[in-house]
Amino acid sequence: MAERINLFDLKSERVRTLHLTWFAFFISFYIWFNAAPLMPYIREALGLTDQQIKVLMILNVSLTIPARIAIGMLVDKFGPRIMYSLLLSISGVLCILFAMTNTFEQMALMRFLLAFVGAGFVIGIRMIGEWFPHKQVGLAEGIYGGWGNFGSAGAAMTLPTIAVLLMTWFDFPKEDVWRYTLGISGVVAMVYSVIFYIAVRDTPKGSTYFKPNKTGAMEVTSPGDFVLYLVMNIPLYIALAVLTWKLGLLNISSVEGEFQPLLSQTATYVIYGILILIYLYQAYHVYRINKDIFHTPVPEMHRYKFKQVAMLNVAYFCTFGSELAVVSMLPLFYYQMYNPEGLSTGMSIATAGLIASSFAFVNLVARPVGGFFSDTFGRKKALMILLGGLALGYFLMSLINASWWIPLAIAVTMFCSFFVMGGEGAVFAVVPLVKRRMTGQIAGMTGAYGNVGAVIYLTTFSFVDAGTFFLVIGGSALFVMVLIAIFFEEPKGQMAEVLPDGTVQMIDVSD
Repeated sequence: MAERINLFDLKSERVRTLHLTWFAFFISFYIWFNAAPLMPYIREALGLTDQQIKVLMILNVSLTIPARIAIGMLVDKFGPRIMYSLLLSISGVLCILFAMTNTFEQMALMRFLLAFVGAGFVIGIRMIGEWFPHKQVGLAEGIYGGWGNFGSAGAAMTLPTIAVLLMTWFDFPKEDVWRYTLGISGVVAMVYSVIFYIAVRDTPKGSTYFKPNKTGAMEVTSPGDFVLYLVMNIPLYIALAVLTWKLGLLNISSVEGEFQPLLSQTATYVIYGILILIYLYQAYHVYRINKDIFHTPVPEMHRYKFKQVAMLNVAYFCTFGSELAVVSMLPLFYYQMYNPEGLSTGMSIATAGLIASSFAFVNLVARPVGGFFSDTFGRKKALMILLGGLALGYFLMSLINASWWIPLAIAVTMFCSFFVMGGEGAVFAVVPLVKRRMTGQIAGMTGAYGNVGAVIYLTTFSFVDAGTFFLVIGGSALFVMVLIAIFFEEPKGQMAEVLPDGTVQMIDVSD
């Protein structure tokens, strides 16, 4: 049974750590999505084309997939306190450099590098997992994820207002106001990186921070898990290949009628080759770190089942992957649906954006509720219920058309969103319970699968209509729900972790 968390008990170091950590995540998402609400100013100042803006949107998520894997390994080795402080300070510098760009090429490079900040999410998963017991960890992770994820909406709501205030109160020129606005957000990230480093610890007093025995790849405990690990890495590279393919199709030329892709055909094939080589290199490291399992069985007390990680990966593919994809298309979906044939007679762009924002706004409540469900009703049951609700929600969204009463369309959107984000909370309620010392790596891989889902779903959307798009997501969620029912096992009993002095400590993960 779940235990409540008193969020107002600021005398508790555990509660203070939760608040400090979700706000670090909030700032990282604020930085990650800070260009979108200021794009009208940026577009006018630099004369960007529609295709160039699309390229910037793709680049803004491209580096996040490998970054989450890498950051997951680093946080397990060095701890979340150091890694979150570094990530925020580096991201603040990159944000300021992005604000100083003068050409599309410079802007594309800096936006690509800034996608690194999207990896901040996995750092806090390890931090919260260290500070909260198993009966509270789902709710705590849900609060961390749900409130922190609101940073993207926070950027959309505040940055345009800051830009207007800078122009009206301090006479900043319109062509440069976006630079100062983005610069301010970068400075905030750098300042908070210092505050975070001073104010938090990796673990409660007296607790041990467990580190992986080896670094470079995730440890597995059986030959079958070794093969499954290699297979589960393949979609990460497929998603990067799809992103590369899309960048080779998008035209960045500012001359009408001229086609100039960001990546030439030669560059595209070179990147494909590099991705293959990186995968083979990673596979070698997976073998190097895990080769002992082929001749020396791992003691039963130290084993875990990698299929648990695989199931969390595909569940997050459906949940967070669909969130990113749907948030990207929903404003235009509602605007075009209620304005047939491009006639602006039924709904303004602002109203369509407001309706679409209802999908993301639910995050504040739904993700913590998903974690609470997981703590209360069991990990497997919560995942299955929320994935089933997600499938139903997308089925209902596929039925929305221009004849629908707008409040009813909003209600269906929020109903679907509740299960999407509740599912995200339920996934990360389990992540810290699989293997404590590898929580960062597990969170990194699971988080990366969310981005993989977004890439695959958005690619699908480029070939089908919106109704079919929603049905594809719902169908994939039902398929994953069946996989969870068959293969997922409830975390129970105790996990064994080795202390620095070689002794073994048992950690309870039962419900």
